[in-house]
Formats: sequence, C-alpha cells, structure tokens
Amino acid sequence: MSYLAAFLPVAIYIFVVYRLDHFALLSVKRLLLLVLCGMAAALACFGLFQLTGRVLYEGVSDVVNPVLEEAVKGIPLLVLARRKRIAFFIDSVICGAAVGGGFSLLENLFYLLLGEQMGFGTVLFRGLEVALIHMGCSAIVAAGLMFAVRIAERVRSRLQVKRQDLLMAALLLVAAPVLHVCHNAFHFNPLIQFFAVFGVMAGLLVWTYQYDGDMIHRWLDKGLDKQMALLRSIQEGKLDETKTGAFLLSIKDSFPPEVFFDVICFVQLNVTLSVAAKSRFMLREAGLDMPLEADQAATLLAQYEEYELLGKHLGQSARMAVAPVVKFYPADRKALDDLRAECQAVLKERA
Repeated sequence: MSYLAAFLPVAIYIFVVYRLDHFALLSVKRLLLLVLCGMAAALACFGLFQLTGRVLYEGVSDVVNPVLEEAVKGIPLLVLARRKRIAFFIDSVICGAAVGGGFSLLENLFYLLLGEQMGFGTVLFRGLEVALIHMGCSAIVAAGLMFAVRIAERVRSRLQVKRQDLLMAALLLVAAPVLHVCHNAFHFNPLIQFFAVFGVMAGLLVWTYQYDGDMIHRWLDKGLDKQMALLRSIQEGKLDETKTGAFLLSIKDSFPPEVFFDVICFVQLNVTLSVAAKSRFMLREAGLDMPLEADQAATLLAQYEEYELLGKHLGQSARMAVAPVVKFYPADRKALDDLRAECQAVLKERA
C-alpha cells in the first residue's frame, strides 16, 4: 500500500493537468515519455548527489541540490522548447508536470526503499507535497524556457525583442530554483507547509490557465484576422491595401522579379496553411473534432511540401527579409507540424 501511496499523487496531478488540455496539444504517448524522462532525471540526480555529498556541507547542499534538480529536469524541457513542442503556457504546465511527476515518483520510491519505514498516510501526505513542488517548479522552468526560445526566434528573425518576454523568462527561470531552495531549506509545521505549497502552486496553475487562454485566443483571433486580410490582398492583387502587403511591396526592389514572385508564393502558402492549422485548433476548442477529408488532406500536404521546398530555395536572406510576415514562432511552427501530422494520418488510414 505504501508503494501505491507513492504513485497516487503523481497520477492525480498528471490527470488533472492533462484534462486542462482542451486543445489536444499533447498525446498520451508523449506525456508518458516525459514521465520516463523525469524518472531518468531522478536517477541522474541521485548519482550527482553521491558526488556532491562528499564535498558539500549539509547546509550548502540544501541550496545546491534543488538547483541541480531543476537544471537536470530542465534538459528534456529545453529539448522540447527548442523543437517548438512547448508553444503555450498550458504546454509548459503539462510537460513540466509530467517530468516533475516522474521525478517525484522515483524519489518517493527511493525513500521507501532506502529510508526508514513510513505509514500509508505519511507516504501519501509527503507524496502530495513532493509532487506539488517538483511538478510546479518544472512547469515554471518549462514556461521560462518557452519564453527564452521565443526571444531567440525573434533575435534570429531580426525582430525587436519584447521587454515583457525578457522579464518573464528571467523571472520564471529564477523563481523555480528559488522556490525549491526555500522549500528544502525552511521547515516548519508539516500541515502549514503543505497548504502553503498547495496555495502557491494552485494559484500558479489558475493564473497560468487564465493567461494561456487569453494568449491562445489572441494568437487565434487577431492573427487569423490579419492573415485572412493578407490572403485576400494577395489573391486579388491588392497588396497595397494592407500594412503587411505594403511591407512586402517595400522589399520588392531588393530581389530579382523571379525571386520576389517566389517570396509572394512562399508567403501565400504560409498564410494558407496557417489559417487551416488555426481553424483546426478552433474546432478542437469547440469540441468539434471533425476529421479532414482525404482530398483536403492531400491538398494541404502538397501545399506544405511546396512551402518547405520554397523555403529552402529562397535562401537565408529572402527568408530573413520576410521574417516579420512569416513568423517562425513556436506556436505557429507547432500548429503547422500538427496539421501535417493530421494530414499524413488521414492519408495513411485511406491507404
């Protein structure tokens, strides 16, 4: 029963955060892989602590060990962020909770196997608190890494970096280890400590959910309106009627006619695919997960392949020139990847 108590908190929290994913951004398979990554991180930290325990005093290790834990847990989250698999705040909560949950699961098992005997209630109570700390701090780290990747993308695209993004990245990446250090260094009444941790993490989850909902709807609604207007202006040959179209016209003389034609085709394909991808997001949000028709999937997949080929053919200079229009943000990249995967699945099922 004690082993069940060690596993139960992790299962509860992962289930709760996964149910928040009403956009179906993450599969169960990826969630389980992240839990395994968290367990691997726990094993790595266990080995590291055997080394640091020989050279660090106990008081110092209370500060160093939590920082090491967050750094090691952050490795799989950094990989996801760099591959643009963490596009929204809710992604960071889910991914961070999975990695932190796997870490806390193995840590609880270590205490049971190597520590003193504990009753079912003690194991369950401690498991709840440890799961909250690890899952919450990992979620904060994942959110900070998401902002860091967004900053890197803007720098790479020669776009102005928003001060808010810099502040959020710094705040989140510092806050996680600080919270973890405070939890390990300061001990007081266990019941009060549990409710303090629960209150902080629950408040973080509620704020994240609300902020993420606003961010997703801004990305969908405002971005979709602008892209639809741009698409119409391209199709009707009236680029000068939109600000984005006027920008494209302003760089026309920088390229030979045939290259500028490819640039317009590249932008048109990007907007077409982006509109389709965002439409799929909106359908999932409304609970209308309508499958794509095979012909529609084939058309979208052909457009995607043409879009990728054009991007390689244009070269770095042309891609940088249109970066303010064709934005390679994590959310946009992820939406396009999800659309391609959906189209491929439809055509595979048909075959």
